[in-house]
Amino acid sequence: MLKHIHITCVALSYSLFFLRGIWMLRDSSLLHRRWVKIAPHMVDTLLLASAIALAWQLGISPLSSPWLGAKIIALLFYIVIGAFALKYGKSKRIRLLAWLAAQLAFFYIVGVAVTHNPAPWHAL
Repeated sequence: MLKHIHITCVALSYSLFFLRGIWMLRDSSLLHRRWVKIAPHMVDTLLLASAIALAWQLGISPLSSPWLGAKIIALLFYIVIGAFALKYGKSKRIRLLAWLAAQLAFFYIVGVAVTHNPAPWHAL
């Protein structure tokens, strides 16, 4: 059940990030709606809580599992670059590049999660 909650939150989190990126690129007023500012934080909080609970339940730590450490480092990069994409980027070009880079980071994180390998392209 916990894994399903986590995977659902992953899908929701990415979908919301992707949608907000499209709206940002189109200068849509939808980006400023109240639910758009609240929902991603709620989903990401549940995502993080389910990740921590899964790691605890499975008895794994980033220090003993290199793939989990790689996932956490990539997550931090994703958060920072995602903030530049949606908030702190000074120009539309910077925001677009940050948005694309954040998506690459997201798919790297998913690849690491699926393969349990910090170099998921080698595991495929």
